[in-house]
Amino acid sequence: MDGSQAPTRVSCATYIHRITSVLNGMDIAAMDEGVRMVERAWQRGAQIITLGNGGSAMTALHFVTDWNKSVYLASGRSFRGRTLVDNMGLITAYANDISYQDLFSEQLKNIAVPGDLVIAISGSGNSENVIRAVDYANEIGCETLGLVGYSGGKLKGIAQHVIHADVQDMQLCEDVHAMFGHMVMQSLCGYEVAH
Repeated sequence: MDGSQAPTRVSCATYIHRITSVLNGMDIAAMDEGVRMVERAWQRGAQIITLGNGGSAMTALHFVTDWNKSVYLASGRSFRGRTLVDNMGLITAYANDISYQDLFSEQLKNIAVPGDLVIAISGSGNSENVIRAVDYANEIGCETLGLVGYSGGKLKGIAQHVIHADVQDMQLCEDVHAMFGHMVMQSLCGYEVAH
């Protein structure tokens, strides 16, 4: 050993303190409006299309899993959720044959119609394939909701509505984004708060 002190690891208490601080700084009105956007799209029978990369891809998939199953079971009304991250054959075909930067926008060209809601998730807000997808969705008349972290990046400036976890930590951003999905599910399923 060289005598230098090992860095202190993040404790569970520290992590909980940090996520609590982030949550206390969130724009609750923006989150409520995001929930209402999903609800309005569902009520009018529009598609709710999610996308993202890496951990955000898993969040996009998680949203659709929860919402399609739970909202339908709770309401008896179809929820037209779909994600652009679950078909590996399609993803790799677009990435290989066209470009990774266009794999989401190219999928939208095939399925999105005006009035659909496109939910783009990006911790940095700067993923080029996410930016191109939102640009295309805006261009054809979809509604766009961006879930971002850090400074919000380019996505914060182009999405029609934004939920911003203003923290320089990817895991904390992803926690907030995942919680938003659960908020949508509980709201649309009509959960009541236990006192």
